[in-house]
Amino acid sequence: MLMKAIILTAGEGTRMRPLTTTRPKTMLITGGKPLIQYNIESLRDAGIKDITLVVGYKKEVIKDYFGDGSEFGVKINYAVQDGQLGTAHAIASAEKYIDESFIVLNGDIIVSYDLIRNLIEKYATRTSNDVKSVMTLITVDNPSNYGIVSMENDKIKEIVEKPAKGEEPSNLANAGIYLFSTEIFDAIRKTELSERGEYEITDSLAIELNEGWEILGLISNEHWMDVGRPWELLSSNSDFLEKMEEDIKGEIEDYVTIHGPIHLGKNSIIRSGCYIQGPVFIGDNCDVGPNTYIRPYTCLCNNVNVGNAVEIKNSIIMDNTNVNHLSYVGDSVIGVDCNLGAGTNIANLRFDDKNVKVIIKGERVDSGLRKLGAIFGDGVKTGINTSVNPGVKIGNGSYINAGCVIYHDVPCKSTVTSTAEVSVEKFEKKR
Repeated sequence: MLMKAIILTAGEGTRMRPLTTTRPKTMLITGGKPLIQYNIESLRDAGIKDITLVVGYKKEVIKDYFGDGSEFGVKINYAVQDGQLGTAHAIASAEKYIDESFIVLNGDIIVSYDLIRNLIEKYATRTSNDVKSVMTLITVDNPSNYGIVSMENDKIKEIVEKPAKGEEPSNLANAGIYLFSTEIFDAIRKTELSERGEYEITDSLAIELNEGWEILGLISNEHWMDVGRPWELLSSNSDFLEKMEEDIKGEIEDYVTIHGPIHLGKNSIIRSGCYIQGPVFIGDNCDVGPNTYIRPYTCLCNNVNVGNAVEIKNSIIMDNTNVNHLSYVGDSVIGVDCNLGAGTNIANLRFDDKNVKVIIKGERVDSGLRKLGAIFGDGVKTGINTSVNPGVKIGNGSYINAGCVIYHDVPCKSTVTSTAEVSVEKFEKKR
């Protein structure tokens, strides 16, 4: 069955700040690849090679990486969503590229090849031409937090957004993964603004139901991941590395100890005395060691330098970053072009052994994790013997002077002195 796909990737991803200050959330790295690349590859492997990316925020980052898609075995079109006006509005922005049935995915919900195949098969085996859409559904424990459907056999009868407790028609929630016929665009044109000031695709589906069209529900047990907060990036990273096969293209010097699978990219080197416990991903042009300890679920992207006697555990270190000698990085996400001075220590465990909390959109949120380190934006530089407490976020372009102990979040483009005072500065003027 011929089919196309739309991936929605226009949002800002504010819950991922400061990592999304310079890129869309879907371009954050997990398991050595941007989040959205996994969905592109799953669609390709399921036979869908004509893909439209609905872009908006920092769209040039996505375009520069994927181009026309040929390098990834697909054809990619780009549709620009002007303004964040809801899912239906985003889908409508790609209408000119769609002339047949199509799948819609959110770029930050990573789905498997099997889920996509099941969705296609569900639509292919429909017994009525009145079937115009298929919704993927998941079973949830707290239905009042989701869009819930009532269903008869496999046909959806009603969609209820966040029903009151005790009034839920079922525990089957909308997973936000759809298959549509082109008639959905007619329903979108009839869709009115919701109370949230958005054009909601669930309202468009309700219009289809009211007009007598049928919507099938696919209850999925396939694994998928919703990556919305920084620690979920680490969780997805460990999931992908767990499935990684060993692939060594770089150089491993004598007297290196390796247990478990590693990916070692082109022109990378692991120097003598290093001890590595896989699964570990090391990209291209990296220099690791000597005498460095790399623990499981570490992802070093491209052009990363890790110095002598460094220890890194369950962390993502992005491109062009240096982790200098005698440093420790645990359960952390470190952005592009950072420099961690010698002796930088990022703590990942509270002294009272309680869960680590993180400030997300101005609210202190329990991560649910005993061990969680720091989140660094791009271009952060720490002086020697810097210490960073668990759950701290440091904004893009900030300088942390030698000997500082960081207890609280640091805004972008700040300088922190040894007295731990923060002064926000415009570095363009200073330089």
